[in-house]
Formats: sequence, C-alpha cells, structure tokens
Amino acid sequence: MSSPFRTAEGGRVDRGTDLTFTFDGRSYAGHPGDTLASALLAAGRHSVATSVKLGRPRGIAAAWAEDPGGLVQVEEPFPEPMLLATTVELHDGLVASGLPGQGRLADVPDSARYDAVHHHVDVLVIGAGPAGLAAALTAARAGARVALVDEQAEAGGALLGTADELDGAPAVDWVAAAVAELAAAPEVLHLQRTTAFGLYDDGFVLALQRRTDHLGGAAPRHLSRQRVWRLRARSIVVATGAHERPVVFADNDRPGTMLAGAARTFLHRYGVRAGSEAVVFTTNDSAYAAALDLHRAGVQVQAVVDARPEGSPRREECEHAGIRVLSGAVATGTQGVDRVTHALVAPFVDGEVGASSAIACDLLLVSGGWNPAVHLYSQARGRLRYDEALGAFLPGEALDGLTVAGSAAGVFDLAGCLADGQRGARAALTALTIPPAGEDRLPAAPDPVVPTAPLVLWRVPDTSGADGSTSFVDLQRDATVADIARAVGAGLRSIEHVKRYTTIGTAHDQGKTSGVLTSGITAELLGIPVQDTGTTTFRPPYTPVAFAALAGRDRGRLFDPERVTPVHDWHVAAGAVFEDVGQWKRPRYYPRPGEDMAAAVLRECAAVRSSVGILDGSTLGKIDVCGPDAAVLLDRLYTNLISSLKVGAVRYGVMCGVDGMVIDDGTVLRLAEDRFLVLTTTGGAAKILDWMEEWLQTEWPELRVHCTSVTEQWATFPVVGPRSRDVIGAVFPQVDVSTAAFPFMTWRDTTLAGVPVRLARISFSGELAYEVYVNSWYAAAVWQRLVEAGRPYGITAYGTETMHVLRAEKGYPIIGQDTDGTVTPHDLGMAWAVSKKKPDFIGKRSFTRPANADPRRKQLVGLLPLDRATVLPEGSQIVEFAADGQLPPPPVPMLGHVTSSYRSAELARPFALALLTGGRERIGQTVHVPVGGTLVPVEVTGSVLVDPEGARRDG
Repeated sequence: MSSPFRTAEGGRVDRGTDLTFTFDGRSYAGHPGDTLASALLAAGRHSVATSVKLGRPRGIAAAWAEDPGGLVQVEEPFPEPMLLATTVELHDGLVASGLPGQGRLADVPDSARYDAVHHHVDVLVIGAGPAGLAAALTAARAGARVALVDEQAEAGGALLGTADELDGAPAVDWVAAAVAELAAAPEVLHLQRTTAFGLYDDGFVLALQRRTDHLGGAAPRHLSRQRVWRLRARSIVVATGAHERPVVFADNDRPGTMLAGAARTFLHRYGVRAGSEAVVFTTNDSAYAAALDLHRAGVQVQAVVDARPEGSPRREECEHAGIRVLSGAVATGTQGVDRVTHALVAPFVDGEVGASSAIACDLLLVSGGWNPAVHLYSQARGRLRYDEALGAFLPGEALDGLTVAGSAAGVFDLAGCLADGQRGARAALTALTIPPAGEDRLPAAPDPVVPTAPLVLWRVPDTSGADGSTSFVDLQRDATVADIARAVGAGLRSIEHVKRYTTIGTAHDQGKTSGVLTSGITAELLGIPVQDTGTTTFRPPYTPVAFAALAGRDRGRLFDPERVTPVHDWHVAAGAVFEDVGQWKRPRYYPRPGEDMAAAVLRECAAVRSSVGILDGSTLGKIDVCGPDAAVLLDRLYTNLISSLKVGAVRYGVMCGVDGMVIDDGTVLRLAEDRFLVLTTTGGAAKILDWMEEWLQTEWPELRVHCTSVTEQWATFPVVGPRSRDVIGAVFPQVDVSTAAFPFMTWRDTTLAGVPVRLARISFSGELAYEVYVNSWYAAAVWQRLVEAGRPYGITAYGTETMHVLRAEKGYPIIGQDTDGTVTPHDLGMAWAVSKKKPDFIGKRSFTRPANADPRRKQLVGLLPLDRATVLPEGSQIVEFAADGQLPPPPVPMLGHVTSSYRSAELARPFALALLTGGRERIGQTVHVPVGGTLVPVEVTGSVLVDPEGARRDG
C-alpha cells in the first residue's frame, strides 16, 4: 500500500487522512483530493486497461476527461463500466478494476437518487479557471445574477496544475479569495463538480453535477447522487480552457506515454511524480515548464526533444538545470511491454526523420500544442477558423448571447486569460444593459517568456516499416494512421466520413485528443490545407452522462407516472383489480370472494342491466373550449355539426384525421354560446388537445379560441341501469329527473350541500344513465352519497371490463381497440355522424375517394360463435371455407379480425365485434375463426346485439 511516487510535500491532497481502495484485487492507499488515477500513479501503476479491439495495454495518458486510455470498471459502491480513472474521485472503500475491452453493465438496480433543477441567470460562466473566475467576478460585482459551473472538484482550472503566481503569491491563493468573494455575493450560484455538457438555443445549457460520487458509500441517502441543472442564461461566457494535443508516432499507445501538461498537473495538484526517468517530446514552449517542474521534484529528465530546429527560449534554463535539450529532433517510437522502458529519438530536418536512438525512461511526455475546448461554442452552431500561428481551430465568429474567453479563445498566457475573461463578462453585461462596477482590478501576473512559434506536427512518419499501423490516433478505438490512409484510399474526403470509416472520435472521450489530429493527418494525406478539412461536428454530451442522471426521478413508478382518480382509495378498499389505461389506474373489476374476472364481470353486467351500477369515469378526457369562434373550430374538427347544438344539450361526435380515418370520439356539452366541454377517450385526451392546438396554431391562428384541459378538475361518475333514475332522484331531489323534464343528451346544473354538480343524460351502455360531474375536491364525498343512495337497489360498482362488455353489446366502438387507423365512420356504421351540410371538416375530402366508398372495406359487425361456448381471442383472424367445404390452399386469405370479445350475461353466450371485409353484406353468413388449432364457426350479425330498438335508454 506504499506510494513511492508521492512527493514528500506539495499537492492539494489531504495528506493527514488516508484512504484505502482496491484495484484489480490489490489494496492501495491514497488521500482525499486524489483521483483514482493519481493514487495509482503514486503507487507506480501506469497500465490500467486493455484496448477495445487489439487488447493492447493502455495507461493513464492525461489528467482529466481528455484521457483516451485510462478506462476502469468501478465495482463498489455501485458497478459502473467505462469510467475514467482520471475523473473518479478517490474515496474510502472504492473497489475498481482495469477495463478489458468494453466492461460490463451492472446486474443490480441502482438505488441512488437523481434529480433535476431549473435555474435562470443573467450571466452563465462555464469554467472556473483564470478566465472564468475573472468573468464571474466581473459579472457578480456588477450585481448581475450569475452562475459559475466547473467540472473539477475545486475552482482554479489550469492554475491547480502549475506553480504560477499572481500578485507575487501562489495563484491558488487568488483562486481561494475569488471563490470566497463569489460565495458572499447574494446573486451567485457556484457549482463545482458540474460539467456543462450541452448548449442549446436561447441560452439553454444542460449541466451535470456530481453531488455525492466522491463520498462513495458514505454518501447521505437523502441527497441525490447526481443532478442535471437546466440553466437558462441571458448571456453565456464560455471559458472552458484548452486540451493539450499529442503527436502521433509508432507505439505511442504504450503506458507511460502521457501529455506533458498532465504530468505537471499530477505533480502540483496531487503531489505525484508520474515516473522516475522522463523524456519530454514537444513542438512548443509549454512542455519546458513540465520538464523543469518535474526535475525540481526529483524526476530524472533525460532529455527535452524539441521538433523545432531553433528550440525554445527556455532551452538555456533547462541546460542550466542539467537537462539535455535536443532541438530538431522527434520521438519515433517506444520500447517496453506493459510500460515504456525506452523512447526512440531521431533527428528531424526539413520533415525528414533520421536514424533513431534509444533513451532509457519510464515516462515519455508529449506536447503537440493546444486545442481550444470549443465544443460548447460549436454546439451553439458557431463556425471555427484555423489559426496558422497557433496550429489550432478557434471560434471564428461572434454569436449573440455567447462569448468565448481565455484559452478556449486561443489566449494561452495567464495575464491574457485574466484580461480576456474580464472582457468577456463586460461584453455580456453591456449586451444586457447592466453597467459594470467601477474599479475591477485584475491581479498581476509575471511577464511571460517571449515564446517561439510552435511547430504544427500532426505525426512523425513511421520509420519502422509498419506504415502507420502502430501509430495510434485514437487510443480508445485502436484507430491508427493506417486506418486514416485506408479511408482516404477508399475515396473519402469529408472529415465526417473519415470519422465514421475509422470510428475515430466515437469513444468516451469524443475525440478530445484525436479529433484535430485526424483533421491534420487527413489533410496531409490529401495534400490540402487543414482548414479545408475542418473538424467533425461537436455534439452533446461533452462528456458521457449516465442514463440514470438524464432520467432523474422519472424511473420506476415515476418513469410513466401513475395517475389515480379522486376515488382511488375507495376502489382499493373495495378490492378492485386495476388495469393501466394510458397513465391512469382504473378499476378493471371488483371480485368477491371466490370470483375470477369472468365471474365478477358477469355479475357486474347483470347488475347494471337489471338494477343499477356506478362507474368511476373520471379519467375521460375533458377539454374546455371557449371563445367567440369555439363553435367554428369544433365544426371543423368533428365530422358532424356542432354549431347547431343548443345550450344545455349534448351531442356525440367523431373526429377524423386528414385521411378520413377515425382518431377519437366522444360527447360535446354546450355550456354557453361561446363555451363547450369536449369529452374524449381516456387514452386520447392529450392527443386530442394537441390536435386542437396544432390546427389552431398552424392553420387557423385567426380563430379566437382557447382550449384548456380540465380532465383532473372534473370527476365523472356514470350511474347506469333501470334504477339509476331512483338513485339520482334521491341524491338530487331538487332536479326533475323524468324523461320529459330531463331528456336524453341534455345536461343540468345543480348543487349538493352547496357544491356545484353537473348532471348529464349520456349512456355508453344503452341503459338509462346519468353522468355526475363534480369538482375533484368533492368527488369522494359525492361518490359515497351516490353509493349510499343506491344501496336499497343493490347498486354495484363496476369496472372497465364490464364497461367494455356493456358498450360492445350495443355495438359502441372503442377507438384504438375496434379501430386501427384504417377505419372510417362509415366502416363503423356511423355514416349518420358525418354531416352532409357542412362545407368542410378535417377528413371530408378523403371520404370521396373511391377506396373509402368500396363496399368491400372492412366494416364493424357482430360475431356469435355457433357453439355458444367459445370466447374468441381478440386479434384472431377470420377465414371462410371454399365452395367444397375446405380451406383454400395457403396462403389462406384473411377476411378480417376480432376486435372485441366477451361473455355476455344478457345474451347468455359469448359474442364478439370484428372488422370484416364487406361485413354488412355478410350478415347472416357463417365464417370461421381459428382458435387453438380448431376452426370455430361463427355467425355474422349486426353490431348491435342488445336492445337494437333503444327502448332501454329512457328506462
């Protein structure tokens, strides 16, 4: 459990507290503030995984989310694959393992909580490095509402991995003071461990906050593990920094090969030397700081290999420290098995590589320049431009409401980043007409060494004869220079096509280190400027986001939220068996002791037909349609005429799509000249409201109409059966419920104990029936009053299964069960519901198509099994014998299918509804339905099987 590569002092870890963890079955030690990667490096372990295709060893190559190699599988506290060791914060008891290939998913449920929060600000600053902190301070001092989000555990960005100074003191001291000032500002939200992973239109940003991941098993159960922040900002400052870019050469994937800036971060932030003997290969000045810092920390820096013939102004400083500098040289490869043992170095003159020699080392640091992290800018559809001097793609145009600052904009010196962050914030404030604070002093940074221009070097030509097959561009995908060459050789020119051919940039890191390299190498192979290839499209998420976090609380029972009626508790107490109808829990039937569903439904049906029953119909869709043009809208939506409906009356209506096919049906109550209550099917409520709004907003915006869902506001209780008049009369004695005074398809308003109640004479069973509408707050009490009043008549609560039987006996279709999107009102026998007076309505033109008038269309009919015993399975196909009494040879033509099938107490036999080709012409004929390998003969009947005269409707 020793940590031989931990420095004696320094770093930002809590050395006074020890943490133990297990990796690949071995115990290790670390400290709070470590990542799994830094703790493994402290123990001397570089190799942590194997590559997905080739099985080659992969190690820790960077210090944060840009790492393309250090994938691990976490086992405790919860199994998770495909995590980066560099972003997994160490906690006591962590159990992890190296990732062979793709890892495995958890086989146990995730018990952690996830949630989401909405937040609105004036200025959103993304990134808490020097530019981001300067921007946040400037905006906060001006009194703006500010949010600052940063993906690291603490603020500071690149300053955490350096020994830089500000105002003559360690830069991290300025960071601490800035964080304290922001914490004291009342209008500032500061979130660390929060990655802005998606930027969308109108200043909308999604960010993932890792709230308790770093606590492991000690995380409080009442806190969400991760939270998605839905941030809406009037202006955004993107200060996301830059990613160091590697250079491609042979065997550059061997563990021990690391970005130079990452080794510097591991040293200063975590107090870890990434190796004991190092070679630094660079094309720019930044790696010299890493070489010098590692040298001071006791690492034997064998050489700085600089591809530029003139080297760097810091060459003298390195040589004075005893570090050999090889200018005009490159790394051409590595030696070793599971870790680098030697770096191969060769002269590099005018693009030509000389003979290689080996330099012993266990750490090869590489720096090919820096790529600004422009992902969020690009997600906002900002165009990039290639900067020849920097060898990088930068934001190329101004975007409304968004400013890019600091290294993300190509500013790489500390003083410049601070000034650019302040400039970005002031630009945002000006656009928002918020005056900046008066004096807004920036800390002083040391004058930078005048840099030598970087050399743009995408790859070192492979001198081993392997033609780039071991020169890795994307370590995670095992994609090489040879793969890009094959893509170009196959005729691909678009960088997007090359990406998909090679799979480069499609792994967890989304090409953070490989994307621009691919552009550069492709350009070289095509012989065109790199700006002509451009980059691939940057899409959310910036880093992987767990599905659990995106789902938040919408999982388990909340994944498809359960909706219950105001009388749900009564149904539970009554022993109801529920079914899901849309999102609603509806009682399907109420079994008594010893009853199965069939017996319970037969009993409930008989009670309704002979006495009285009560149904909870509160789930029916209810839409309030009001406005001067309400009648005009409904005339256009329904096939029949609604505008002629009188106040106080009810009308059944059918809605069709533009193809003339039925999409919903229901009743309409006219409440006033300019107001209607539209009732839809339970499952169609949201769809029909959306349908109304679509036509209002896109086709008929001139109509003065408002549509409002009131489904939850009104509970609905149909009281059905010959004795329903007695029950309603007893509960509402002030209402004359006689047929003469209260005719069918009318409604009346009344009260019950001062509570407004609406009564309607509507029947979905063919029996005498009243529907009771009441505010949901009073629904349970009114239900109880109705049940009590019905006890002398043996009132029976019935569920949806009985409702289906009753309506099917009357031939009333259920949209979505007896229809399938290919059925017109005429097919259902409801030509009477299609107006011949209206000049137009949705679907009317389709009714004139010859195909819709074909008498051999499938039509709704009834079926009676001749054996009077078989319940035909719903969905069963219908066939007929040939003239010789035999089935025709396969394929046997199907005439239609069974849509609804039940046992009937009223008929004392099973029956069914079906869609049958030329159905009405076949009434009286015998067809057959295959059931369990047997052909069951059935008689085709009309769709109305009970009380075809309609005598029961008025009692």
